[in-house]
Amino acid sequence: MGVVALVQSVVSKQIKQLYQLDMEPDAVPVNETKPEFEGDYTVVLFGLVKSLKKAPEALGNELGEQLVKEHGDLFSGFNVIKGFLNLSISDTYWLQFLQQHAGDAGYGHRPSTGKRIMVEYSSPNTNKPLHLGHLRNNFLGWSVAEIYKANGYDVVKTCIANDRGIHICKSMIAWQLFANGATPQSTGIKGDHFVGDYYVMFGEELKKQVAGLVEKGVAKEEAEKEAPIMKAAQQMLVDWEAGKPEVIALWKMMNSWVYEGFEATYKRIGSDFDKTYYESNTYLLGKDLVEQGLRKNVFYQEEDGSVWIDLTADGLDKKIVRRRDGTAVYITQDIGLAELKQEEFHSDGSIYVVGDEQNYHFKVLKLICQKLGLPSADGIYHLSYGMVELPTGRMKTREGTVVDADDIVDEMVSVAQQKTEELGKVGDFAKDELTQLYDTLGLGALKFFLLRVDPKKRMIFNPEESIDFHGFTGSFVQFSHARAKSILRKAQPAMSALSCNLLPAEKSVLVELEKYPAILKQACDEMNPSVVAAYVFKLAQTFNSFVTELRVLTAETPEKKELRLQLAQLTVHVIKSGMALMGIKVPDRM
Repeated sequence: MGVVALVQSVVSKQIKQLYQLDMEPDAVPVNETKPEFEGDYTVVLFGLVKSLKKAPEALGNELGEQLVKEHGDLFSGFNVIKGFLNLSISDTYWLQFLQQHAGDAGYGHRPSTGKRIMVEYSSPNTNKPLHLGHLRNNFLGWSVAEIYKANGYDVVKTCIANDRGIHICKSMIAWQLFANGATPQSTGIKGDHFVGDYYVMFGEELKKQVAGLVEKGVAKEEAEKEAPIMKAAQQMLVDWEAGKPEVIALWKMMNSWVYEGFEATYKRIGSDFDKTYYESNTYLLGKDLVEQGLRKNVFYQEEDGSVWIDLTADGLDKKIVRRRDGTAVYITQDIGLAELKQEEFHSDGSIYVVGDEQNYHFKVLKLICQKLGLPSADGIYHLSYGMVELPTGRMKTREGTVVDADDIVDEMVSVAQQKTEELGKVGDFAKDELTQLYDTLGLGALKFFLLRVDPKKRMIFNPEESIDFHGFTGSFVQFSHARAKSILRKAQPAMSALSCNLLPAEKSVLVELEKYPAILKQACDEMNPSVVAAYVFKLAQTFNSFVTELRVLTAETPEKKELRLQLAQLTVHVIKSGMALMGIKVPDRM
């Protein structure tokens, strides 16, 4: 039980004993005491004042005196300011906490809940490489999955590869027109980048052809449909759906190039999946569910044969689920895939990590699944996140202005090298150690920068700003871990019992460390890794202030040295654990 929950429990019992008033522990309002007042935690008394009809100061003094008298091992003192009872936690409590957890590398993680959660993320198109937006998606999905694991859930990580459709055919047509048989192997270009180049070429050629038709007097909207290259792409999609052998062979070959490229990127950024689904295998799913929905009157059929659902009573609108020619639409596939995933994994919840431009889509998906009575329906959750933009503005794939994930990673590693060399402390490292260090710092800075922002918010990514050894960055947290490890290389704590008085700087580190389990629960409840990022940064700041103010290895007494070594040890465990939940490695030395 954390200290806040413990204070709530003890205060709840004391209120019942003193005033015969039943008050659930969770209903006792407890906050951290504001820095300008003496104390650690504050009980807000206004609700009690109203119930008991007592003056705030009299009530606070009465309750505070009884708490210190009966629970001296927990409370060392109190003061009352208006309707606020400020309680000081005893050094004995903090020392016992440290003794219990200093050697526990798994501190903060919870036992199994017996529940399973699915997290779907990444979900790329196979006509272009992963880009900066995909990085936020991957880091967010992977981190949320790890945070759920830390909270005792069995987690299944999934991905849906969008490997069919007109966008894929555009790359295929452009390759046929412009490649002259070139391959990633013959050009030395990474497979996903190679295919993505042809997608951009398609867009450029389409612009030229549309402009030519417009010059001849064709309306722009009509020209975009009638351009020869667009008609060729549409015909290729028809041929693909008909299973034309040469089209399928080309599709398989080009997709294999992309998957090889994706795999290299995923490996480098530390992204992994337990199961990957492919749209080419799932796009027909859901057709049977449409028939079931018609029988249950969940859906209705128009005169032209198309099938719809009317969600106007739910505050949405009408949505087509099957075209008049009998073909499925995207939502139909998603309904079928939701059912398939549930049949395979029997999860208690399914989290979809998808950008906020799809908010409406997922409201519709959940509603339809609920109306169909699918067992997966209530557990569907859309983890909506804001787009990542560059200082120059929004990225656009068709115009070739997207920043590829591989290029961003390379740039971050380069910036890490430059910043580290500026500090002039690379002489002690072997060449391969430096290579590893730059990679650790560059990727760590990138992940931390993209995860430190609440997922719901849009953000601007600036590589230079993300690596700062003194700012709100992963680099600062990594430096703090290395600083603690440097101390522990010179002396290890004996893990002996402690009974000394705490100085404010020592206590401040303990107060931060004690919060870690509650932080992990909050991050899980909110599906928000930025909670962990903000926490480890605050812990790193607090630890740095502590070692700047107080000596560790040459402490004034052996017991103080032991205390401070134990503080360093638990700080190392917690920073390493918190950063790992964001997929960030921490170096032992920098």
